[in-house]
Amino acid sequence: MRIRERLEKTEARFRELEALMGSPDTPPSKFQALNKELSLIKPIMDLFQKYKGTEHELVGLKHSLAESQGDEAMKSLISDELATLEAGQIDRESKLEELFLRDMQPDAARDVIVEVRAGTGGEEAALFVADLFRMYSMYAGNHGLRVEVIDSNPTGIGGFKEIIFGVTGDRVFSFFKYESGIHRVQRVPKTEASGRIHTSAVTVAVLPEVEEEEVVINTDDLRIDVYRASGAGGQHVNKTESAVRITHMPTGFVVACQDERSQQKNKTKAMRILRAKIFDFQRAKQQAEQAQNRKAQIGSGDRSGKIRTYNYPDNRLTDHRIGLTLHSLNQILDGKLDPVVEALAEDEKVRLLTTL
Repeated sequence: MRIRERLEKTEARFRELEALMGSPDTPPSKFQALNKELSLIKPIMDLFQKYKGTEHELVGLKHSLAESQGDEAMKSLISDELATLEAGQIDRESKLEELFLRDMQPDAARDVIVEVRAGTGGEEAALFVADLFRMYSMYAGNHGLRVEVIDSNPTGIGGFKEIIFGVTGDRVFSFFKYESGIHRVQRVPKTEASGRIHTSAVTVAVLPEVEEEEVVINTDDLRIDVYRASGAGGQHVNKTESAVRITHMPTGFVVACQDERSQQKNKTKAMRILRAKIFDFQRAKQQAEQAQNRKAQIGSGDRSGKIRTYNYPDNRLTDHRIGLTLHSLNQILDGKLDPVVEALAEDEKVRLLTTL
């Protein structure tokens, strides 16, 4: 089995996690992250134990078969049992590869922060931001995941210049990691009276969420500005300097939050986004040093290229990375994104297996 060595390393990590969860020296603040990682690994390890148990059975049966050459009835029984076990072993091997490549990739267990921003297309792009947010919210709900709006910049007719939201639950990054990039929409805008088809674009960034201790941020590297929030929010918006803008000097990242009425809550949310951005930046830099072909990797987080087109007149979605075309855009926009994600995951699996 091509992933045998990596499964054995994962098994060692599984034993380590079990020991940490049962140790009185493990800080309570670590339990949630450890338990999440343990829950991700356990189904794989349960199946791996069955696989190894069957290996021992097969060795015993082959030994018995060699000793039963003079007994044709016994030889037939053992041969039938061998065929059954070997067929089951092939199925287990395939399932192990599938689970391992899905759940043991970097960040698979992490929650995510998703940023959707209007690009070319003005108000029509802003309306499509709202459409994508609705699609992602319904997709998350279909998988038992929770969505929390962190910050938004709404427009006057139901769109968003940008919306930032967190998604939490099991294997969240695995569900959303293929969404980073430029999403292009072709449709007749609600704001267009002549009925001409326009092309607009939005950008999506999917950032793995990290714990405070994973990214060390020096407070001396931060410039924090407070100001009055703008947009929806009633009279409170114009009275209190609750909005927060944080600039991280070393990287130049600027993060702003204004959705909460509390300045402290906005600051906390802004720091969540900033940590995710710095972590993503550091990871990308590391990957770029390790492999020059990172931009060609689906799910790597690269956001520089067009990944998908949503064509409303033809009810068509095309994912340009794998040449996938589906004529079920209405259903996909209603959160039924699984056929797209599953096709991308299968393509990634094939490519990863060729590197083992």
